[in-house]
Amino acid sequence: MRLLILGGTEFAGRAVTEAALSRGWQVTVFHRGRHAPPEGAASLHGDRTAPDGLRALAHGEWDAVVDTWSWAPSAVRDAARLLAGRAGRYAYVSSGSVYVYPSPAGHDEEWPVVGGSPDADHMDDAGNAAYAEAKRGGELAALGAFGDRALLVRAGLILGPGENLGRLPWWLGRIARGGPVLAPGPRGLGLQYIDVRDLAEWILDALGAGLGGPYNLVSPPGHTTMGELLEACVRVTGSGAELRWTAPERILAAGVEPWTDLPVWVPPGELYDVLHMGDASKAVAAGLHCRPAAETVADTWAWLRRIGGRAPQRPDRPLPGLDPEREEMLLGEPVAGG
Repeated sequence: MRLLILGGTEFAGRAVTEAALSRGWQVTVFHRGRHAPPEGAASLHGDRTAPDGLRALAHGEWDAVVDTWSWAPSAVRDAARLLAGRAGRYAYVSSGSVYVYPSPAGHDEEWPVVGGSPDADHMDDAGNAAYAEAKRGGELAALGAFGDRALLVRAGLILGPGENLGRLPWWLGRIARGGPVLAPGPRGLGLQYIDVRDLAEWILDALGAGLGGPYNLVSPPGHTTMGELLEACVRVTGSGAELRWTAPERILAAGVEPWTDLPVWVPPGELYDVLHMGDASKAVAAGLHCRPAAETVADTWAWLRRIGGRAPQRPDRPLPGLDPEREEMLLGEPVAGG
C-alpha cells in the first residue's frame, strides 16, 4: 500500500506512520518540518495554513490518505479536493465530540451530530476553530471530496506512548512521586478509551478493507476501571504511592474539575455517559482489538523514561493536572513532591 499521512510526526499520526512502516507499506508524510517522521518514511514539507502550502502535494498518487487535522475545516477541504483524483481512500481522524451534547449512554454512529461547514476557516483568539464544529466540518470536507471512499474515524479518549496531551503522563508522573495520592472514585468506575496503537492498526485494516463512513473508535465501555488504571500506574512506577480513594461528591465540592484537574476521570452522570459510554460495537465488528490497560500504562511509562520523564505538550491544549496545594487540602496532609 502507498500511504500518505497528513501530519505523521506526533502522537496519533506518528502511530499510524509507524504501524504502516511495520507492515512494509510505502509511507509519505506531509508535515511542516518541526518534528522528524519515523525512519523509513518519505517526507514532503508544507504548511496547510499558508498560501500555496499544499504545493508539495501537487503530484503523486497514493492508495490511501490519513488526515489528523484538528483546526479549520477549510484545510481538510483543500487537501481532500487536491487529492481526490490521485488517492483511493481518505481516512479523517475525527472525534466523538461531533455528536450533539448530551449523547446518552450507548450512543452509536446514528446519534445526531453538530453543525459544521467544510468551508469554515474562522479561528478564535488562540488560533483554533471550535473543536466539535471543526471536526464535523472536516468530516464534511472529506465526504465532499471522496464520498463513500471517506472513512470517518470518530476517536474517543486516546492514550498510549507518544501522548502529547498530558493525561496519562500526568497520572504516571504524579504517582511516581509517591506518597498519598488523591484517587477519584468510585474505584470501580468503568473507563472507555483507545490505545493510540490500536487506533492506528484499526485505521490501516479499515483502509485495506475498503471501509467508509463513520465509526466510533474507542474501546467498549468498561474496558478498564479507574482503579485498574491507577493501580497499574503504581505498579509500573514502583513508587509505593498510596491511592486515597475519595468520593466524587467531596472532590466536586472542593471545586476540582473532572477531566482537566483529574485527567481521564469523570464522575457518573451526563458527561460520563458522553465520554465513557459510547457504543463501539460497529468498530469491534470491523476488527477493533483493544489491548489491556496494564500494557498501555507500562508502555507509556517506558516511553516517558526513554525521553527523560517529561512528555511533550501540544501548545494549543492546556496542561492537565491537579495543583499540589489543592490535592494536599483534600488529603489533609502534605503531598509528596508538592
